[in-house]
Amino acid sequence: MGSKTQKSATSPVGESAQALGQAVSESLKSLGALQVPVQEWTALQADYLKNAAALWNQSLGASEAPKAPVKDRRFSSSAWTENPATSFLSQMYLLNARTLMQMAEGVQGDEKTKARIRFAVQQWIDAASPANFLATNPEALKLALDTQGESLAKGMQQLWQDVQKGHVSQTDESVFEVGKNVATTEGAVVFENDLFQLIEYKPLTAKVHERPMLFVPPCINKFYIMDLQPENSIIRYTVAQGHRVFVVSWRNPDDALKAKTWDDYIGDGAIRAIEVVQELTGAKSINTLGFCVGGTILTTALAVLAARGEQPAHSVTLLTTLLDFKDTGVLDVFVDEAAVQMRELTIGDQAPGGPGLLRGKELATTFSFLRPNDLVWNYVVGNYLKGEAPPAFDLLYWNGDSTNLPGPMYCWYLRHMYLQDELKQPGKLTVCGQKVDVGAIEAPVYIYGSREDHIVPWMAAYRSTALFKGPRKFTLGASGHIAGVINPPAAGKRSHWVRDSLPKTAEAWLEGAREVPGSWWTDWTAWLKPQGGKMVAAPKAYGSRKYKVIEAAPGRYVKAKA
Repeated sequence: MGSKTQKSATSPVGESAQALGQAVSESLKSLGALQVPVQEWTALQADYLKNAAALWNQSLGASEAPKAPVKDRRFSSSAWTENPATSFLSQMYLLNARTLMQMAEGVQGDEKTKARIRFAVQQWIDAASPANFLATNPEALKLALDTQGESLAKGMQQLWQDVQKGHVSQTDESVFEVGKNVATTEGAVVFENDLFQLIEYKPLTAKVHERPMLFVPPCINKFYIMDLQPENSIIRYTVAQGHRVFVVSWRNPDDALKAKTWDDYIGDGAIRAIEVVQELTGAKSINTLGFCVGGTILTTALAVLAARGEQPAHSVTLLTTLLDFKDTGVLDVFVDEAAVQMRELTIGDQAPGGPGLLRGKELATTFSFLRPNDLVWNYVVGNYLKGEAPPAFDLLYWNGDSTNLPGPMYCWYLRHMYLQDELKQPGKLTVCGQKVDVGAIEAPVYIYGSREDHIVPWMAAYRSTALFKGPRKFTLGASGHIAGVINPPAAGKRSHWVRDSLPKTAEAWLEGAREVPGSWWTDWTAWLKPQGGKMVAAPKAYGSRKYKVIEAAPGRYVKAKA
């Protein structure tokens, strides 16, 4: 009882900061020899002093120069600009932040070291914002006065609630319930093993394409990102297009699964799901889709099957997926030999106490601090300093519904994919006893990337086109890793870029691409339609004699908490 109380008394912000500190510390351990450009920094110092003096004179009213509009939304409120003291404070902070980043950019060294310095400096800058502290946030202070302290009392209540939950709330989690108002597309679980449940969805059309469709979502998140609400569900949308859809719902690993390996996720996961869909439907070939890490798992599984002389995929769709790990964006700052070895010695096969789990809370914290202003400090200010309840947002509810990963599986993925970049090298990897060659997959491939994706840079996603030898199509969508993918046509939002040819580089592709308003889903379904084959009568029941209904969708696996 005492230990539990002690644990819950730790602030979620403190836990996040502690995790961040560890991550930044790991990032900085391997810093090589650096050179400081003295001449450039001297010029920066002179420019800094000039700008600081101008701001000081402006705050004293000694300057007649008009104030530049504040573009940073953290300081755009009139509460910041009306008071000379807080206006000066915010402007000096922005000047300091800008100068520090210019100094970080100017450091001379290898690219990875420079990236780590930029990341660490940016984290410190974002954390040090005067907006993050009650004493220096005039909006929060004014609200406290106007509400006679009620906003602060509410903020403390919300802080305590988050302490008990162990994370900073990004949305009103009480509004959502999996299976009730998220993940509601009608279906049934028709197969399960230790790693996943297979969900079959009820057809929405009288006839369906003869070839079924299998979705393999990421195992680091829950599958219902593809089935949030009926109006933004790519699962429901695909069913409505006349496809017989099956989806893998990964189990949220606990201690019983902590020794599972990458081979297990390929053999007992993706390959088993393919086999069940084939057996259940009687189809020799099926259409397949992988999202993020699910795309890496799916591609690996199909390459293993190709090495066995099997080609079960009639088509492959990869959404924001890394196969070529040369450029992994900001995540690269966390990956080097020392960091991978540390993981292997703590939660991997080499751990003295045996394999462990990578906890979902740690994963969630890491991803949140990739965009700290949007996903951390924004909520610290709103939830705690202002006492504002976070709005109900299905995507952010999903984002906070984290999952664990088995240590050996995660460590193998980290070493062989992120660190050693071996998947793209034919025959380099052995998975499930087979030498893997992505180029041996014969199916046509549709590859999608998001233009502002910070997890799978779109140019890295584009490089996947060079790994396949069959027909390939690449489409680029607007926005980021999740919002770019979950963009239903009915919303009429954003745009996408298309091009028939595939030049050698992503830059060359974009130069000749055509921008099309609206969702990329319509482009994809137009490509997918002929892959589905002829139309046949939709099945009247789920499963088959061999694969009977276990429970209604979305099943119990997706409801398990990390």
